[in-house]
Amino acid sequence: MSTATKLAPMLGRLSQICDTGHALAIHIRFTRPSLLYQTYSREWMDYYSQNGLFLTDPVVRWGLEHTGMIYWNDLKESDPNGVLTKADSFGLKNGITYATGDVASRTITGWTKSGEPFTQDEINELVQLTNDIHALTEGIETYSEALMNQLLSIDPVGEIPE
Repeated sequence: MSTATKLAPMLGRLSQICDTGHALAIHIRFTRPSLLYQTYSREWMDYYSQNGLFLTDPVVRWGLEHTGMIYWNDLKESDPNGVLTKADSFGLKNGITYATGDVASRTITGWTKSGEPFTQDEINELVQLTNDIHALTEGIETYSEALMNQLLSIDPVGEIPE
């Protein structure tokens, strides 16, 4: 089974649990992910990009500096530019960030969900999925161009184009 064939259903499951979206930055090196999958609303992604929020996003900063998990509400005090408040206004509720891997090849993910907060079972599954994706893509810097193109073509909700 190919890496893409294994990765796609994992992305699909992340999307099922995170009904208002997720972002998954895989094997970040020098602040740039080897792969990036996002399912947040187009409106939020456009706003985030157009306003350069990456530069002041406490979620990104925390993930680059730590491993483990943190609730977005716990980062609000370290968010002087109001990125998390703005995310909330775009419907990104119950946010959690999880980061794994060493500093030279970190994977960071942000999960959001409408309605009730994530259950512990959901959190455990999201952590496991992220750890599995990080392990599956270990050595990504050696992947062929063809494999990278196949991975880049996976829809962030888990669909592989024919």
